[in-house]
Amino acid sequence: MLKEAVARFAAEEVAPKVAAMEANEALEPAIIDGMFEMGLMGVEVPEEHGGAGMSFTAACLAIEELAKVDAGVSVTCDVQNTLVCNTFLNFASDEMKAEYLPRLTSDTLAAFCLSEASCGSDAFALKTTAIADGDDYVLNGEKMWITNAKEAGLFVVYANVNPTAGYKGITAFVVERDAPGLSVGNTIPKLGLRSSSTCPVVLEDVRVSKSAILGEEGLGYKYSIETLNEGRIGIAAQMVGIAQGAFDAAMEYVFERKAFGKPVGEFDSMRAEYASISCQIAAARLLTYEAARRKEHGLPFVKHAAQAKYVAAQAAEATTSKAIEWAGGVGFAREYPMEKRWRDSKIGAIYEGTNLIQLQTIAKLVASEYK
Repeated sequence: MLKEAVARFAAEEVAPKVAAMEANEALEPAIIDGMFEMGLMGVEVPEEHGGAGMSFTAACLAIEELAKVDAGVSVTCDVQNTLVCNTFLNFASDEMKAEYLPRLTSDTLAAFCLSEASCGSDAFALKTTAIADGDDYVLNGEKMWITNAKEAGLFVVYANVNPTAGYKGITAFVVERDAPGLSVGNTIPKLGLRSSSTCPVVLEDVRVSKSAILGEEGLGYKYSIETLNEGRIGIAAQMVGIAQGAFDAAMEYVFERKAFGKPVGEFDSMRAEYASISCQIAAARLLTYEAARRKEHGLPFVKHAAQAKYVAAQAAEATTSKAIEWAGGVGFAREYPMEKRWRDSKIGAIYEGTNLIQLQTIAKLVASEYK
């Protein structure tokens, strides 16, 4: 089964490289190759386009299992699946699917270029433009915090073709890595997710043909919203994986470490803490897979996705923090995995919609049920 296969890959291929990737702040190319070989970079993509032809829940399972070992590897897989491949699957023409999906599932990592330095939660305030020039568009702007940018061979770039129309001018474009005028900046040093590249992407008079438009002109705002709604479920799965990985490592330690003649894990105060944390992880996991189930069955899922991401992010922070405390000095030492997972967990409250944005979304949808 997929879950077991990914767990084995994470244990055998990823785990031995985690320390080096943390130190180098770079993803091992062999791991990217391994994920492509296993079909993890196009889990939902139909087999006719080279994908695994599996479900959204299957993609979330893969993301969770990878995150138990290394969250940076997990988010590389997550972005490829929930943001990039799903954008093509949901909105691209048949011709564009046939051209790009076989690459995305076999050997080409991609990046989703929406955020900018001055627009994160308010994504529609983006300043990147795409000005029509004959049969082409000329793109100018700078994208920020772009996951996978260092290794990406393909970029889905959101730009405004008509700034006077506001968000109704936002359009998605497919841009190749070697397009003249496109450059990727240095990897941004981060608190966590150190194996995952996060870079600025600069577009200076990048010329693309009208055939590079993904979907329809002016509907990029719609595509980005719908894609991020799905993507939040993937991030929730990542946070569940981080939490479970930290919990497993800490629990092994507390039953090995003895104090006053018995394992630390047998003290009543400790039992109460890990019982509580286990409930938080279970609740986050159930919310995440309920959101995935609803998405797969065509049911309203936006509220559930926001709830899952919010709760899972909180569970990951709480679990990783407690894991450090339970392990004592060992938990605080960089030699052991607890502190890394705490650092990795913090991004869950920030990317693909901050915790406050999730609460705004949840509140709006809950209120609508009673009005």
